[in-house]
Amino acid sequence: MANRFDTFARGLTASFFNNTSCVIMYMSADESNTALIVIGNSITEGRLQMVLRKRGWNAKVVKDGDKAVDEFVALRPDLVFIAVDIPTLDGHVAALEMRESDSKARVVFVASRGRMDLAEDAAYSAGAVGVLMTPFTDSSIEEAWSQWMGKIPEAPGLTDLDALYPTLEDPTPELPTLPPLPGMPPIPEMPTPPPETVELPPPVVPEPVTQVNLRKPRRKLRWIIRLTFLLIVAGGAMGGAHYAGLLDIHTLIGQFQELI
Repeated sequence: MANRFDTFARGLTASFFNNTSCVIMYMSADESNTALIVIGNSITEGRLQMVLRKRGWNAKVVKDGDKAVDEFVALRPDLVFIAVDIPTLDGHVAALEMRESDSKARVVFVASRGRMDLAEDAAYSAGAVGVLMTPFTDSSIEEAWSQWMGKIPEAPGLTDLDALYPTLEDPTPELPTLPPLPGMPPIPEMPTPPPETVELPPPVVPEPVTQVNLRKPRRKLRWIIRLTFLLIVAGGAMGGAHYAGLLDIHTLIGQFQELI
């Protein structure tokens, strides 16, 4: 009886340790796996992080397509959950860049029911391993998990990757070439107007200046001086004669008044 119990105990212990080692190996393998999440919806991102955490996966969340490509190159995640309509860079183009950088990239497109057609087209072009419709449950992820971890399809959209980039408007657009202008008719020569004759006013002839004879006033002045001198001399002589008693001036003046 004791031998049977020992045998059963040994078998149970060995089975326990074997199963425990398997669980430990499974958990250590999953803990090294990383998922990149680029959805742009905080509720969906949080729900997906919680599901991945239950599986022992690490998750990195980014908000736009450009950062998603940069993080993919830096982290090399084992699985990428990406939406089509994300900022800065379309999710379809971002997934193609990831596939171009690493042909073993596993991409899962996440979309609502109304955008499933667009997500399926992008998944086919980028060679995604699947499409996850929101809202999702733990069971829907469990059912699709084996497919996501399976064979990676080809990405036919890589051949047209350059054509998918948005074309930037040229700040200086090229102007269209204008057709040559038709030949212009020759400009007729304008007649030269005859020179205008300007009538000048007749020249003003200055009036002749009459020369004043300055000799006549000099002669008159001389006669006036002489006459005045004679009168003075005569007056002086009469005064002297009157003083000497030879002539009576009063009588002479009376006679002169009688004559007048």
